[in-house]
Amino acid sequence: MKKLSIIIPCYNEEASVKTVLANIAATPLGWEMEKEIIIVNDGSSDNTASQLEEFLLQDAFRGHQLIHHQQNMGKGASIRSGLEKVTGDIVIIQDADHEYDPRDYNLMLEPIMDGHADVVYGSRFMGAGPHRVLFYFHTLGNKFLTFLSNFFTQLNLTDMETGYKMFKTEILKSITLRENRFGIEPEITAKISRIKNIRIYETGIRYYGRTYKDGKKINWKDGFKAIYCIFKYNIFSRR
Repeated sequence: MKKLSIIIPCYNEEASVKTVLANIAATPLGWEMEKEIIIVNDGSSDNTASQLEEFLLQDAFRGHQLIHHQQNMGKGASIRSGLEKVTGDIVIIQDADHEYDPRDYNLMLEPIMDGHADVVYGSRFMGAGPHRVLFYFHTLGNKFLTFLSNFFTQLNLTDMETGYKMFKTEILKSITLRENRFGIEPEITAKISRIKNIRIYETGIRYYGRTYKDGKKINWKDGFKAIYCIFKYNIFSRR
């Protein structure tokens, strides 16, 4: 039996995190895999922390872990904190904003469990799953960042910025992660691309994008930081 570790960075997501956790609990995994849920409450200032503590008292979530950051440190810092607690063979990053659907876990697991992949990216820009139509310039921005990242890594990804990235645990633990916020996405891609004989796959996923009114947090400043990180981790700071 293998175990899937699910790291959930969570900051001010009181409106969605309970739904995300319920969906994770309701999603059966193939291959007789078990789940390990590691939630990182990243200094939330709303009711997220109390909701998480209440949720983890339920029988379905006993034995899973909740980590608290005393102040908001960012997605990258939350992933690092969660990764320290991971005991599973495979790890996936699950945002707490209900944009990504846990029903796609099995789709992403398949190339790993079939022995073809070490890393699987869930692409919002390929596949037949439903995708909410939003933000044309965000789409252009994402495709530009993917193009720029691909130029340096020589990968052929369609969605470098995706929030659904799945790894064999030893792969993710073999690289040193430094970025605290959304720059973690291009940093991870740059660093795994340099691992000898790495096998990276993509698969299309569902995507239920949300608006800023719904609580979306990433903005144009994060786009410029992503550009900076693409240059930084592909040229100037390769370790």
